Amino acid sequence: MDAPDIALLEAVTALSTAPLAGIAQRLREATLPYLGCSALVIFTEDCTGRPQKKAGDESIISRVSIAELDHIRTSLAGESGTGDAWQGEAVLGGAVRPVLALSSPSNALLVLADPQHPAGTAHTADTAAREAAGRMLRYFWAMASERIREKVADAPPSYLIESRAASAERVRVTAELVDHHSTTLETLLAALRSPALSDDAARRSATDVAAKALVGLRTLNDRTTDLVEEPVATAFQRLREDLKPLMNFSGIDVQFIEPPVNGRALPGEVAHAARAIVRGLVLAMVDQQGVRRIRTQWDCDGENLLVNVRDDGPGELSTDAPNMARLAQRVEALYGSMSVDVMTGWGADVAVSLPLDPPARQLADVSDWKLGERELDVLQLLAAGQRNRAIAAKLHISENTVKFHLRNIYRKVGASSRTEAIAMAHSNGLR
Repeated sequence: MDAPDIALLEAVTALSTAPLAGIAQRLREATLPYLGCSALVIFTEDCTGRPQKKAGDESIISRVSIAELDHIRTSLAGESGTGDAWQGEAVLGGAVRPVLALSSPSNALLVLADPQHPAGTAHTADTAAREAAGRMLRYFWAMASERIREKVADAPPSYLIESRAASAERVRVTAELVDHHSTTLETLLAALRSPALSDDAARRSATDVAAKALVGLRTLNDRTTDLVEEPVATAFQRLREDLKPLMNFSGIDVQFIEPPVNGRALPGEVAHAARAIVRGLVLAMVDQQGVRRIRTQWDCDGENLLVNVRDDGPGELSTDAPNMARLAQRVEALYGSMSVDVMTGWGADVAVSLPLDPPARQLADVSDWKLGERELDVLQLLAAGQRNRAIAAKLHISENTVKFHLRNIYRKVGASSRTEAIAMAHSNGLR
């Protein structure tokens, strides 16, 4: 086997086994021989807590915003795109730069900053080679997006807890930004519309700019809310789409009892987990002999999502089966409950209740971590959503000192990332 073939197989293996946290870096490494880039960003709504996965130039990926990615997605879907790919200039990481964007069947978005073919192919007339490179990029991207979908579908309880903490934190930070900037812009508009200003043209122009900025800010807030909340009817419709293949090819009549259209919106991790739980229950029921009909129903009492799945099989659904145990773990991760009523000869009836809000906060108990006084101060500010610069300012220390304390904190609490440390702090009562 030639060396290029071995390298390709190694890239495929690395990407197909990549963890969620490292999938962007693995994808960048796999595509580098075919198309280089200064930064790579994956944006997927499947991961409610961590919708962005990034690799490359830190000065770019640290500044990428959801608003920038939304604008690129719009360009991808517009007339200038082909539907699944778009190349042009766009703002990414706070600056205008060349980008290449690709979509996927799961609605994930891939963005490459400063895309560049390897030396010797950029100006060649051999278009076949460049087309082949494009096909390899699409191949690796399809593999990565499917890997993300599978990993999220099989996420362990710890991921769901971390996702909920990260989602709540993003809502809090965005709400603060909206309040701050809305007040600023509304004050600006009031001043610019004042009749005391004589330059009408300047006032109209400035008013228009400020109004657009205000609309953009509100749009960003709505967009962030969409990522962490989903109308119950929309979440249920997505479940129907997920189960369509089973309905079409299994011969089983899958019935859906629609939830109230005006029910409370579901937190993103609850909606995602509920769909995964129902899919798992349906597949477990289908494995029984003699099942002809499965009915699934969602309801919402304002505090809980109530899920019911019932079959007309022989009543042989085993609660001890590994697949059922995994579903029970998902339910427990969101502090929910699941009951299974098996009636021999009549079928199985499974009821699941998922609370829409996390349990009431407990008093902080972090004594086992043996944190120093200053480390605890840093962790409390970190758990409150403060960035390194803000923590340094509040504690009157340098950012390098903050980073030093954070490294010690990660080691003592057993966290591998900032997000994980925040989640662990929240789960122990620190806010």
